[in-house]
Amino acid sequence: MADPTVPILDMRAVGKTYRANGRTTEALREANLTVSRGEFVCLLGASGCGKSTLLRVAAGFEAPTSGQALMWGKPIPGPGPSRGMVFQDYGLFPWLTVRDNIGFGPKSRKRPTAEVRETAERYISLVGLQAFADAYPHQLSGGMKQRVAIARVLANEAEVVLMDEPFGALDAMTRERLQDELLELWSRTGLTILFVTHAIEEAIFLADRIVMMSPGPGRIEAVHEVDLPRRRDVSSPAFNDLRRMLAAQLHSHHAPRTATVAA
Repeated sequence: MADPTVPILDMRAVGKTYRANGRTTEALREANLTVSRGEFVCLLGASGCGKSTLLRVAAGFEAPTSGQALMWGKPIPGPGPSRGMVFQDYGLFPWLTVRDNIGFGPKSRKRPTAEVRETAERYISLVGLQAFADAYPHQLSGGMKQRVAIARVLANEAEVVLMDEPFGALDAMTRERLQDELLELWSRTGLTILFVTHAIEEAIFLADRIVMMSPGPGRIEAVHEVDLPRRRDVSSPAFNDLRRMLAAQLHSHHAPRTATVAA
């Protein structure tokens, strides 16, 4: 059993540099981040600040150019079922039903047929899609597809769920409903979630901690504890005080820089 005093994720001075067509791009510089078991952490920042790159390093899709990416204190060797990724575009297999999409991971690991079906049914029920178990992705709404994507990660026994702007393509009403459903799922299962967003209100509504990232290259600028009771009221003075503070910090990243001359 994992040592509960060790962070489930530990990014230590992680840097990431890409080289293509004779050019070098520094996407991340010395990013330090720990995530404890059961935490809900949001990475917040403008487009191009390295949020998704850091998430992909945590997932094992990218190896850091410098620094270390650890899970339970051990280097992340590559992608694995312990770190499940949920994307904005769902990533479902269009030729599989809801049941078979959710059961894909256990089936791929050669679990017994009865166990695969029982696992799929359990997570279908958890995300409230019993009536759509035999439907195909093209027959589902965007919100339903995202529920299937989340259930598929959970059925694959993920210890950490990594979410890359998962609600960004949804309409406002569906997005709000899925935010509520995700928090309910998180509270019931004890999931650990690292969630990328550029929406300030979404980050405040969801997170235990908000990690603010700044671009050019991507750096972790500040970490904010969200000490507000759940369920959070987006109209409350405390919520909006935090929103204004984060907005000012985020907008400062786009302020024109003034050259300074040494005396």
